[in-house]
Amino acid sequence: MHRVAPIRLLSQKLSSRAIHQLKPPGPNILRGPSSTRPTIRTLPLRYIQKPAAMSTTTATQTTAQTVGTVRITAENMQRLFPEINTSLRESVASSSELEGYDEEQVRLMDEVCIVLDEDDKPIGSASKKTCHLMANIDKGLLHRAFSVFLFDSEGRLLLQQRADEKITFPGLWTNTCCSHPLGIPGETGDTLEAAIVGVRRAAQRKLDQELGIPAKQVPLDDFEFLTRIHYKAPSNGIWGEHEIDYILFTQKEVDLAPNPNEVKDTKYVTADELKEMFQNPALGFTPWFKLICETMLFEWWGSLKDLSKYTNEKEIRRM
Repeated sequence: MHRVAPIRLLSQKLSSRAIHQLKPPGPNILRGPSSTRPTIRTLPLRYIQKPAAMSTTTATQTTAQTVGTVRITAENMQRLFPEINTSLRESVASSSELEGYDEEQVRLMDEVCIVLDEDDKPIGSASKKTCHLMANIDKGLLHRAFSVFLFDSEGRLLLQQRADEKITFPGLWTNTCCSHPLGIPGETGDTLEAAIVGVRRAAQRKLDQELGIPAKQVPLDDFEFLTRIHYKAPSNGIWGEHEIDYILFTQKEVDLAPNPNEVKDTKYVTADELKEMFQNPALGFTPWFKLICETMLFEWWGSLKDLSKYTNEKEIRRM
């Protein structure tokens, strides 16, 4: 009988292609919120190069092999495998910043946002939580967002009051829908044209999720892209916004079924009625909505029947 030498990994560094080809069975690599480091599953032998001299008989008789590896920890994971996204580990870790918040809103903080440079070029991705912590915003972390302004056939703007369960800017009045395209295929775009397609898809998705508006009532091509605004605003001592926000207009008659975990109230308003709301000290408004209202909203609103001279602006407006 031939003696079999222990199998050794040829290299500790895996290529991106090799990592994507490895599909070991089983659920998430993390065992639950109590884990402090990922558990890496042992690779099946078929993923490891066999010595050329191994015979069929020997391979059959050998039921287990010892694989020499470096111990993988949360601290050295990125150094050894830069292709691996560690957001899963971060999402299950305990977070004092999120203690006491609504369970569903905490879950949504794991959504992956598109991280940008100041020219709106995607340079990475990070969790919604990471992107909205003021500690990161103060260091310059910037992500992509969108704001939908939906008008009815009479030209009234649909407003929503954010639910009290929201982690950022709870209870404040704002435009129809404001959220983020996700770092997923179909919603990420490197060019302006591709990014517009991505935010339209995200807008359609979130109008349904927040307000119960069926996708068929807001076709993608009916969202008119006007411009982008770059702004930064704190919510409280912990949370805030730092976004390049895509402004989308659409005029539709829609059915509403608001999600109470997202939306506290809705109302259609004329331009004059909105101006009156701003005079009421008992009402609060999101910072991006106030910025848009103070600059261009009422001019755009007055040209609702023909927005052609305002659409597809290339320059980013810095607020």
